[in-house]
Amino acid sequence: MMSRISQAGALRSFQPSAPLILLIALVALVVAIGWARPRFVHPDNFENLLIQTSYIYIFAFAQMLPLLTRGFDLSLGASVSFISVASALAMVETAHLGLPVSLFIGLLASIALGAAIGTTNGALTSYLKINPFIVTLGTWNIIGGVAAVVSNGFPVKTPIELNHVLYGATVFHVPIPVVISALIFALSWIFLERSVYGRRMYLVGDNPNAARTAGINVDRVVFLSYLMCSVLVAVGAVLMTARAGSGEPNLGGNLTLQSIAAAVVGGVSLRGGGGRFFSPLLGAALITVLSSGLNFFRVESYIQNIALGFVIIASVCVDQVRRR
Repeated sequence: MMSRISQAGALRSFQPSAPLILLIALVALVVAIGWARPRFVHPDNFENLLIQTSYIYIFAFAQMLPLLTRGFDLSLGASVSFISVASALAMVETAHLGLPVSLFIGLLASIALGAAIGTTNGALTSYLKINPFIVTLGTWNIIGGVAAVVSNGFPVKTPIELNHVLYGATVFHVPIPVVISALIFALSWIFLERSVYGRRMYLVGDNPNAARTAGINVDRVVFLSYLMCSVLVAVGAVLMTARAGSGEPNLGGNLTLQSIAAAVVGGVSLRGGGGRFFSPLLGAALITVLSSGLNFFRVESYIQNIALGFVIIASVCVDQVRRR
């Protein structure tokens, strides 16, 4: 009897972790698509996959921060569009001051607008206790409408140098978007795994009442999560604007869905307090590979949305089972 119990315990100890299963699934997906479509594993396509993953990762990590504290940001996609248009307009209006100055002002405007959006979402959610669904749904409508109004629905051309610096340039042959996302990944490890505020986010998401009893300022932690989320969104918006070569009023598209999907697929819990610093990266890579693979098979975009929906539901089901 004791030997059977010990054998069962040994088997449980060798059960693979969720991140390992996800990594195996990612590799298997790449191999399967590469076998059916050899061009998928071409080095040029791998570079495109890395760049696309870097964009989705930034937004997924941004979305992870409010998710950790039992919230979410539905305004993420609209924020990307608004910041893209506003920063492009700032560059155009200050072009007479010289290229370096106009680029700097455009970047500064992006970060300032991201901080303003995050401050609004965070203050209304944490201090006024308004449901994050209502708050971010409202800001999504407001800033999405403002982006369309100020641009008249048309793209706003940005200086070509922005594209050269933040999209075309490389560091040791590594594209700039990948370098920036790698830097954010390293900082996410420091923040979530080594900093006091990172640990507090997990505690607040896991049990807000217990965190409050332990002396943690729950409102401040929730506020910080939305502020950091929107600042990261601003960084991603600038990178995507540089790639597009213009401020686009529809640049955000379905990034809200993709960011939530990548975070949840990577292992971030919708119920708060769950997920590791590498979760958004795994989720972003899986979604990028899946989307790119479906493009190689010429699958229509609406069918891809169906596939993405099934992946999200399956991930939530796994999270529910794991947390029982």
